[in-house]
Amino acid sequence: MRTLITTAFVSLDGVVEAPGGEEGYRNAGWTFKDIEFLPEAYELKGREQDEAAAMMMGRVSYQAFSPVWPTMTEDFAGFNALPKYVVSSTLSDDDLVDNWGETSILRSLDEVAALKATEGGPIIVHGSATLNRNLSDAGLIDRYHLLVFPVLLGAGKRLFSDSDVDKSTLKVLESESYPNGIQKLVYDVVH
Repeated sequence: MRTLITTAFVSLDGVVEAPGGEEGYRNAGWTFKDIEFLPEAYELKGREQDEAAAMMMGRVSYQAFSPVWPTMTEDFAGFNALPKYVVSSTLSDDDLVDNWGETSILRSLDEVAALKATEGGPIIVHGSATLNRNLSDAGLIDRYHLLVFPVLLGAGKRLFSDSDVDKSTLKVLESESYPNGIQKLVYDVVH
């Protein structure tokens, strides 16, 4: 069985929208504005590239990442080489870029569950706020890799849904605080 890992930059109030500066969100780029860059706070991101066997994302994140990430050969070489799974009911094969390696479209959470049941290494979910909420509500996420930033953003897409679901218990695997206020939190979901 494969491990499904959600990785996210998240504000203290749970917002994950536009951390890198994507257009259309008033607080875009919040991970880099007014927060001192400390390489050690991002060590987890490098480790993810080394440990992941595949990437997963929703349609919106795929359409945002696919024009940019393939050209970022220094920063994202590990991720660029991985097989990719896009969860979408509307994307077609003709919508996929041809310079970002093997990419498959999954049409439902049932297909995600079937993929998880196969042999192979961890699958890491990038971006994809809506997909993450749906995966969490369906009990499909096994681990969270969170870098929590010392900001309150108010409005914005959130990592966790407000659906009326049963409680999920998490087990801390790693936690660390950095002088710039970022908190690394790695949790396993207790199934």
